[in-house]
Amino acid sequence: MLYYCDLCEIFVHVHCAQATIPFFIDQPRRHDHTLTLFPRQASLTCNVCSLVNELHLTYICAICDYVAHKDCIYIPHTIRISRHHHRISFNPSLPSQVLPCGVCRREVDSDHCGAYTCNKCNGCYAVHTRCALRHDIWDGIELEGVPEEEEDVEPFTKIADGIIFHFCHGHHLKLETSTGVYDENKFCQACVLPIYGGNFYSCVECDFILHETCAYAPRKKVHPLHPHPLQLKDASGEQIFCCDACTRLSNGFIYKCTKEGCDYKLDMRCALVSEPFEYQGHQDSLFLSLNPKEKPPCHVCKSMEGRQQVLNCTKCDFVICFKCATLPYTPRYKHDEHYLVFCRGDEAGDSDWCELCEGKLTVGGEKEGFYKCNDCCTTLHINCLLGITPYLKPSQKIKARFHREYQLLRNNSQSRPFCNHCKIHCPYPIYWTNLQASTLYTYCSSYCARRGGRKAGIRA
Repeated sequence: MLYYCDLCEIFVHVHCAQATIPFFIDQPRRHDHTLTLFPRQASLTCNVCSLVNELHLTYICAICDYVAHKDCIYIPHTIRISRHHHRISFNPSLPSQVLPCGVCRREVDSDHCGAYTCNKCNGCYAVHTRCALRHDIWDGIELEGVPEEEEDVEPFTKIADGIIFHFCHGHHLKLETSTGVYDENKFCQACVLPIYGGNFYSCVECDFILHETCAYAPRKKVHPLHPHPLQLKDASGEQIFCCDACTRLSNGFIYKCTKEGCDYKLDMRCALVSEPFEYQGHQDSLFLSLNPKEKPPCHVCKSMEGRQQVLNCTKCDFVICFKCATLPYTPRYKHDEHYLVFCRGDEAGDSDWCELCEGKLTVGGEKEGFYKCNDCCTTLHINCLLGITPYLKPSQKIKARFHREYQLLRNNSQSRPFCNHCKIHCPYPIYWTNLQASTLYTYCSSYCARRGGRKAGIRA
């Protein structure tokens, strides 16, 4: 039900019509003069949020031509958002220069409206008011008058040149450079991807390994996908989790939300994504500039499901989801001496086939892409090379849902094991076995383990 005025063409909700509306605000937080309610809907631009919204109550200052929505009058002064590493403060008057918004990447109007700016970045960073106050950007805490706390976020202690002591491991780690010889058994304990090349840290006493990039990952950080701080932890052992960005299972390192009651978590690959993101498959930088409510399909996998936000190019319509953006772009294959390169699905021909499963690339590649060696013409499906769950460590015991316990084993024997659920030989690099059933059950993926375990009645 609505109230309607024929003369003014105004619609009012019943509860809004019954609410007390102040006609004057004597001491507004963001202005020096008394503000007066503008009694009718009009196309007036708010000097705080720079938007025209006829559905908001609008107040004006007759002295200095100031306009503000009622909810914009009481905005916080100093806040911390997920898209910037410093605090930002509301600035009612911006310098005359063209600045992109640090969230939506559109231009910030410096002529008529205020915005949030960073005092430490020499006026080079600004955010639209409405963008800064989005629930997925700001944690809702006003920081005006609150002193900044410097926290120790260093993940390791330097022992000597090339020697560190990482917080997640009990031995010293030594910096090494890959010799170029690929060994699929050497993988990073943080992101769980193999050592394809470059620098890495290896334990001087055991087989523990970290990519150099993963070793430098801070113990605490603010990620652009989440408004609360995240804490780095080691999920090794019997823990398994699902990343909230790419929806993949992992038992490597995990970034967990520090706020009580918030269960947000990221795997290492997604946690290392920052803005601007340089994706090797696109010529321009990518950002998180789209509203989370927008769900454009990923240009690689064509999917719109199971994800919260996508990376996009502000110069064209290119969009990629976190699941595809965090795939290794130039991995290695044990039967090829060269690096493979990721290719889009539409680059596969009808006669191209996967060397591992001997199936056509167009079956899975048309949707998700594939890997190719440009020197040897070797081609592989993504899942055949990396597996459906590339961030799960082999030779690990894990506890899954319903208290089921499994062991992850590397699929490298001469004869591939037979899956008890889908009734085919396990095609992926890792397979699952159940440890607590009276009969040993084998599954080729987490999906088969979940479905097959229910049919078999496997419970702890």
